Amino acid sequence: MYNPTTRLLTILELLQARGEISGSDIAERLEVEPRSVRRYITMLRDMGIPVEAERGRYGSYHLRPGYRLPPLMFNDEEILAVVLGLMMARKAAVVTSSGSESASAKIERVLPLELRQRVRALQDTLTINLTEQEYANPAESEVVAAVTLAAHEQKGLAIRYESSRLETTERVIDPYGVMFHTGTWYTVGYCHLRKGMRVFRLDRIRSTRATQQLFERPADFNVADYILDSIARMPDGLLIEVILHTGIERARRVIPADMAVLETHEDGVMMRCYASNMDWMARYMLRFSFGFRIVQPEALRDHVRMLAKRFLKLAEA
Repeated sequence: MYNPTTRLLTILELLQARGEISGSDIAERLEVEPRSVRRYITMLRDMGIPVEAERGRYGSYHLRPGYRLPPLMFNDEEILAVVLGLMMARKAAVVTSSGSESASAKIERVLPLELRQRVRALQDTLTINLTEQEYANPAESEVVAAVTLAAHEQKGLAIRYESSRLETTERVIDPYGVMFHTGTWYTVGYCHLRKGMRVFRLDRIRSTRATQQLFERPADFNVADYILDSIARMPDGLLIEVILHTGIERARRVIPADMAVLETHEDGVMMRCYASNMDWMARYMLRFSFGFRIVQPEALRDHVRMLAKRFLKLAEA
């Protein structure tokens, strides 16, 4: 059941969340007649809130452009979700420390005393452990905003990019989307300098400039799949080829997409990846619940044999 105050607040939330909403949709949400909606709209206007209306059979209501509502009121579950989100974003380096602290301070200032105490208790006692934090490569918020906006509007973006070899180039890219993966921001799209698809780390973008050059993103393009596949194919150490004695679907459930490229093989599944630490790779493969045959390199075979002998001695002991 709604009381009049709750109905007014609900209408405000609907107007802010949807931007524009019809009178019939409001009436259905509030479980009232359409004429009651008009009465509530009048009450909001009397309170100084500029609610504007589009007349007609399919008329709708919206807030005057540029008008900002006063601070929102959160219940216990909502404020818990917001605070946890800020803490996890800071821990994973999704946002800067100063950004999360500033947002938390602004939220605390508008909370009732009891709810503020609960928030501080949560911040003081909760520990969040994200293992990828030590490998985090945070990007500037301005860069993240510029790339995501360009991807959304499907407009080219001029960037100054610094490679892993510290070589700086000026490029225009068509960003298809953005992904945050294991502590690093990535974007993928067409690079006009290289005349082909490329993956870029946002922490290596030194500057951005919007262009008016429109592009069309392929309808069936999957940003996450492309980026993860590119990471798996990135040369880093020795090329490893292993035939897995299992099916492709089972292999995909066990091996992350950013670790290796998996292809169907006549003897099972061919796994290709790069690794510089053969001991770590051998330990990882010995966790498989299915058999495998190492095609290359010989160094990986040696490490698997050595670990197998060690485990056998431990079992006999």
